[in-house]
Amino acid sequence: MTAVTTTTAPERARPARGPRGLTWVLLRVHRSALWFWLMLLTVAGGALLWAYGPGVNAALDVYRGMDCGPGYCDATVPAAQHYQLATVLGTGLLTLTPLLTAAWAGGALIGRELENGTARLAWTQSVTPARWLAAKLAVPAALLAAGTVLLTLLHRLLWSVDGPLREATGTRDWHDGGVYLANGTLVTAYALLGLAVGALAGLLLRRALPALAAAVVSLLVLTGALSSLRPHLWPAVTLTGKEYYPEWTGMVVGDGALTSTGARVPDPICVDDARCLAEHDIVGFYRDHHPAGHFWPLQLVETGIVLAVAALAVLAAFWLLNRRTGARRTETRRAGAAV
Repeated sequence: MTAVTTTTAPERARPARGPRGLTWVLLRVHRSALWFWLMLLTVAGGALLWAYGPGVNAALDVYRGMDCGPGYCDATVPAAQHYQLATVLGTGLLTLTPLLTAAWAGGALIGRELENGTARLAWTQSVTPARWLAAKLAVPAALLAAGTVLLTLLHRLLWSVDGPLREATGTRDWHDGGVYLANGTLVTAYALLGLAVGALAGLLLRRALPALAAAVVSLLVLTGALSSLRPHLWPAVTLTGKEYYPEWTGMVVGDGALTSTGARVPDPICVDDARCLAEHDIVGFYRDHHPAGHFWPLQLVETGIVLAVAALAVLAAFWLLNRRTGARRTETRRAGAAV
């Protein structure tokens, strides 16, 4: 008899189940930030939804009973104060997102990993520095865009129904800082700018706290500069009046007096003094302003500028990373060749 020996083929390694890769690692490492972002979305979204439903209805019921004129209703009644608290909370958290993003991106996302050396460890695990940075930017950018767009839609939903309440109290004009940012595309654009600026600050300083501070200060400077340019991003509408300033609604760009030649001069503040007006050759007054119809042109132009600056910051971050890691790889190859 012959013995028959049977051999069993080695089982193939089963692929690991569940999420894996850079995205999964990034979400695990920064899960605290992810939970904080979800909490912020829940609180801000809940506040806006409450204001959209029972909040605005309760305040309007009170003002209908008071029968007060537009802009003269008492804003201190409890129903109005509760409504204002909810809107301020929702709008404030939404407009605070870019600063929080810049601080987190500079301090925790990039700066801390470069300071602790965990970034270099990732680069030794068959992950190139460019791919590492791309994941660091792409995953938060997707989460930020999704969350801010959702809150913006909720804010616009509230804006569509609280017009009578805004008219009664004379509050929340379309061009007010927080309202203007939260009602369009700018919050999302500034959040992405905060992410890009924070990443660049982290790569430049390679330490968590200095990068956090630099990112926040840089974003504040950029935001201030762009907001000062905002009224000039679209041609304004000019109104004129012979005796007084013309009535207007919207964002004022500038005003002053007009001479007989049509020249614009500062208002001499003659206050109905005919002799004073004649001495200064004042024949009328003008006011440049943006009506509500200019909201979307102004929004889209500023959004394009913000995204362009963010793209430049991202390109600078990749260039800086490639320069530093490329130089290090060259030194390593030279040392190996010398040995």
